[in-house]
Amino acid sequence: MSRYAAAALVFVCSAAVLMIEILAGRLLAPYVGISLETYTSIIGTVLAGIAAGAWLGGKLADWRDARRLLGPTVCLGGLLALFTVPIVRALGDQTGGGGRGTTLSLAIAAFFLPALVLSAVTPMVVKLQLHDLHRTGGVVGRLSGISTFGALVGTFVTGYVLTQTIRTSTTIYVLGGTLLAVGIALGFWYSRRRGTVLAVITAVGVIGATAAASAHSPCQIESAYYCIRVERDASVPSGRILWLDNLRHSYVDLNDPTHLGFFYEQTFADVIAAAWPDHRALDALHIGGGGFTLPRYLAATRPGTRSTVLEIDGGVVALGRQELGVDAIPGLAVRVGDARTGLREQPRGRFDLVVGDAFGGLAVPWHLTTREVAEQVRDVLTGGGVYAVNVIDYPPDRFARAEVATLRSVFGHVVLLGAPVTVAGEGGGNHILVASRRPLPLAAIRDRLAGRTAWVVADERATAAFAGRAQVLTDAHAPVDQLITTFSR
Repeated sequence: MSRYAAAALVFVCSAAVLMIEILAGRLLAPYVGISLETYTSIIGTVLAGIAAGAWLGGKLADWRDARRLLGPTVCLGGLLALFTVPIVRALGDQTGGGGRGTTLSLAIAAFFLPALVLSAVTPMVVKLQLHDLHRTGGVVGRLSGISTFGALVGTFVTGYVLTQTIRTSTTIYVLGGTLLAVGIALGFWYSRRRGTVLAVITAVGVIGATAAASAHSPCQIESAYYCIRVERDASVPSGRILWLDNLRHSYVDLNDPTHLGFFYEQTFADVIAAAWPDHRALDALHIGGGGFTLPRYLAATRPGTRSTVLEIDGGVVALGRQELGVDAIPGLAVRVGDARTGLREQPRGRFDLVVGDAFGGLAVPWHLTTREVAEQVRDVLTGGGVYAVNVIDYPPDRFARAEVATLRSVFGHVVLLGAPVTVAGEGGGNHILVASRRPLPLAAIRDRLAGRTAWVVADERATAAFAGRAQVLTDAHAPVDQLITTFSR
C-alpha cells in the first residue's frame, strides 16, 4: 500500500468514527433526551470502541496478512454504521423514556461495534507501512497524526455543517455506503475473488439495513438541536402537542388561544393577572419559544401586547409556523438565536415581563441560569417589571435552591411557587420563581392560585429558607447538570 493510499484510508476511517459519535446524540435524543448523561454514555462507548479496536486490529495484523483483512474490515465497519439507525429505532421505542442504565445500554448496542471495527484499520495500515525498523517512529507518528486530523475534520464537518443541513439518518447512510465502497475497492485491489464475495455480502447487508431502517422516523423536523414533531390530540380535534426529543414540551389549542395545558403555564398566567390586574397590554420578552403558548395567550387576553420571543432553534419556529399558527399571533416578533446574545440586543428598561421557559431536556441551559444572565434580565425590565422563570428539579433540589439564591443576589424580591410538597422541598417537578425589584403582590397571586389549583406561594422569607446556603451560579461556575436531580433517579 502506498503511503498516500494508507494516509487516505486512515483519514477516512478515523473521520467516520467521530462522525458516528457526533451523530449518535441526534439518534438517541428522541428516545432518551439530551443531557450530560447522554453525551457521557456516547463518548465513553466510542472511546471504549476505539481502544478495543486499536488493540484488536494490531493483534489481527500480526496474525494474518493485513492486506487480506483491510477490505472485509472496512466493509464490516460500513455495515455496522448503516445498522446504527435501525438498532436505535428498534431498541429506542422500548426504553420507556431513558435513564442512566438505559442510555448507556442503547449507546453500547448501537455504537460500540462500529467504533471498534473502524478503529482496527489504523494498526493494520501501520503494519503494512513498516518496511524499515529504523523508521518506525516516523511511520507510527505520521499515521497517528493523520488519524487524529481525520477525526477532527469529521467532528467539525458533522457538527458545523451536516447536522444543520442533512437529516442524521441520511448522513449515516451516505457514510456507511462510502465505507462499503472503499472496502469493496480494497477487496478487488488485493484479490478480485475476495472483492466479489465482499460485494455480494454487502448487497445483502444493505438490503437488510434498508428494510430494518424503514421504520418511520420520529421527527417531522430534525434540527441541529432537537427531533421535533407535532401530534394531534385524539380527544380534542384542535389540540396539538409539541414534542422536542422525548419530552412533551407544549400544548396548543388552535381554536382557543386562552387554553393553557400545563399547570406551570397557568401559574405564569396567575402571576401576570395579579401583577397587572387592569388587563392592560404588556411588553413581554420570552426566553424560549416552544409552542408559543404564552405569547398566544397574552395576545388574546391583553390585546395590544407585544411579545418578543428568543428561540435558539429555527426548526421549532418553522414547525410552529407550519402546524401551530405562529404567524397569526398578533404583536409577535421572533428572534432565532441564543438568548444570551438576544438579551444583549434588547433595549434597557423596555419590558414589563420576562418569562424564562427554555430547556435542553429537563434542565435549563446552564448559561441561562447564572447571576450574569439575571443581571441582563433585570436591565431590560422596567422598574416594576417581573421575571418569571420555570425550573424543574427533584429532591434534594440542589439546582432549584441554587437558582433561587442566584436570583436573590440580583433582585430585591424573589418568591417560589409550586405544589405544596415542592415548596416544602419534599417533592419535585416545576418550580416557578418570580423576581422583581419591587414587592410582589403575594396576596393577589395566592387568590388567583386558590381559584385554579392546589399550588401555593412561599413568601420571601420562606423562599430564602428554601435557598439556604446554596451557591450562587455564575458564568465561571454553573454545574447545572451535576446539581439537577431527575425523576428517573
